Amino acid sequence: MSGYLDKPQSHESSDAKARRKLLDQRRMEYRRAIESYAERRQLQHELIDFPELIATSYLHGLQAASKKDASAAAC
Repeated sequence: MSGYLDKPQSHESSDAKARRKLLDQRRMEYRRAIESYAERRQLQHELIDFPELIATSYLHGLQAASKKDASAAAC
């Protein structure tokens, strides 16, 4: 009789483990999103003091994009 009772309990246990695992995954995704947001805000805050770095970064990005477009058009 005890063998009969063990099977449903193990099924319930695996369901609980699966739910806990899913909750942990969601919690970690949420935590990573919060950390990423905080890092971006910190970086933006640090870059505000150096507007020339923002402009330089923007210009480098434009140059890289135009080089990609030129090489794609040549092919």
